[in-house]
Amino acid sequence: MPPAVASAARLVLVTVSSEEQGKAIAEALVSDRLAACVNIVGPMRSIYRWKEKLEDDREFLLLAKTRASLFKRLERRVRELHSYEVPEIVALRFNQGSSPFLLWLLESTAGMSTRRRTRKSR
Repeated sequence: MPPAVASAARLVLVTVSSEEQGKAIAEALVSDRLAACVNIVGPMRSIYRWKEKLEDDREFLLLAKTRASLFKRLERRVRELHSYEVPEIVALRFNQGSSPFLLWLLESTAGMSTRRRTRKSR
């Protein structure tokens, strides 16, 4: 797999307050083709400072696999659905990855017009 294909992918981390909220966000991202897949991990314990107070909460972590070019749209969609004032939305670059997985990720997040062009050009 050429490095350019791997670098086109992103892993986006999002923390949420409940599994239900995580499921709603995950379903929206995959349905909207903003993510190929979203894993919901947890529960986990998060300790952080918020408004000068130390917080200790139970949260869930979303791992969304997407294209770099879709990050802004994905971020906007998460903000629309998220209950936090300042949600954690962090994108990490893929350095390498399995070719079949990366091709599936790119195909799963392609818009209808992109997929039609690809099929017609073959």
